[in-house]
Amino acid sequence: MGPFAMKRVVISLFAILAGTSFAMAADAGCAAFKWPVTREQALFPAAPAAQSGAALSVGEAADVALAPVDTISFTVPPERAPRAGTFGATASVIVPPEGDLQISLSGEAWIDVIQDDRAMKSVGYSGVKTCPGIRKSVRFKLAAGPATIQFSGAKEQGIKVAVLVPE
Repeated sequence: MGPFAMKRVVISLFAILAGTSFAMAADAGCAAFKWPVTREQALFPAAPAAQSGAALSVGEAADVALAPVDTISFTVPPERAPRAGTFGATASVIVPPEGDLQISLSGEAWIDVIQDDRAMKSVGYSGVKTCPGIRKSVRFKLAAGPATIQFSGAKEQGIKVAVLVPE
């Protein structure tokens, strides 16, 4: 084998290994969440479009259009005050009898869940910057019945949201 052929073999082998390591890094990134996000990975690609104020269903995802945060009428001011020029939305959900919800987002945004006109504290949080398409997942223990989900501080004008019962 001549020197040029040897270089091609080395370069090809490097490209194969680099591609494999990038794929492994993406898988490792998603595995870094504190709990599985495989349901979100399945739901997000086909998430239907939704506007601010939409009703979200437990067990499903939506691609929520966000509006300038200063145009959103939040039920309760966001716990973390959003910066000017960011985006937000609200949505409603019916919390199931067991009361546990896991809300996962495709990008950066603050999540507040409101019940009885007050913000509920999260009981678990996991965020990973190396999982393609999923940025954070937050768990809440709520009372069964209606709740409002508020998104604020997003830098993009849309975000995919999955509302699930924790596994």
